[in-house]
Amino acid sequence: MTRVEQSPLAPPRALPAPPPILATPAPGAAAPPAAGKDPRYLALRNFAISLTVFNLLGYTVLGFEQPWAWPFFALLLGYTLELAIERITAWAQRRDPAYRGRGVRGLFEFLLPAHITALAANMLLYANDVFWPIAFAVAVAIGQKAVLRAPIKGRMRHFMNPSNFGISVTLVAFSWVNIAPPYHFTEHVPDAIRIAIPMLIATAGTVLNAMLTRKIPLILGWVGAFVLQALVRHEFSDVALWAALAPVTGVAFVLFTNYMITDPGTTPSAPRHQFLFGASVGAVYGVLMSANVVYTLFFAVTLVCLARGGYWWIRSWRERSRMPAPARPRL
Repeated sequence: MTRVEQSPLAPPRALPAPPPILATPAPGAAAPPAAGKDPRYLALRNFAISLTVFNLLGYTVLGFEQPWAWPFFALLLGYTLELAIERITAWAQRRDPAYRGRGVRGLFEFLLPAHITALAANMLLYANDVFWPIAFAVAVAIGQKAVLRAPIKGRMRHFMNPSNFGISVTLVAFSWVNIAPPYHFTEHVPDAIRIAIPMLIATAGTVLNAMLTRKIPLILGWVGAFVLQALVRHEFSDVALWAALAPVTGVAFVLFTNYMITDPGTTPSAPRHQFLFGASVGAVYGVLMSANVVYTLFFAVTLVCLARGGYWWIRSWRERSRMPAPARPRL
């Protein structure tokens, strides 16, 4: 092969610009899927379809007690906030909004996380006949994605589970707001169907998480730690074992396990880290239960996600402190 030398009189060739160390995507943006085969898109789409169908059945058959118009209000608020925050973020970063450029399909994909968050917050919270606490939960859940972010694997990402965080903050801020009661999900159906509902949800959720989100190690870590903390509390705190394990049989626990704790955007991707994340939630749950803290499922996830975000910030600061000053990226 003949080597072509550059003339000394020719201008030097421009070197390609180095890739940025930290890319900052939009708070709700996702990478464009390839012909609908992107696992994250398929998971979000199937999550959204599952929650939509469950809400339709809930208001028509199962016995949801909130006003039937509230899901539509929650969705409208969620869509509006997601689009407005992305528009402001894109303006500040001098780029096009993530929902533009791919037509209706791009807008649909962009709004999937907001759809899931809004329906989950409305379905799981109970504020009697007052809607504004639900609106508050939706606003907190979606707004925090633009604020609570950490440099995770070279990219600025939100680290708090959106719907879980919105629900947790609402429960802390308003003591009169409660979680939807357990009978809320199966109030108007016969006993046989009441038993079948959690089994169907568990089966569908397990298939979804096995094939698309790949979060089975996380579920195993969470359920295993939940059983272990029940055994420990039974042994050392005189708690009835059946009472400590009873939540596993409820619809709320099954929904939480398959549709909330497995959020793809705020949980690890490596199987070992997934297992540790789920086990950490179970361990924190046991500690909070021993301290008689209510709404334990939601607060346990909130604390673990917060610890995970803090870990990534500490790790980033340590890596930056080891770099020479000119090479340190801007966060």
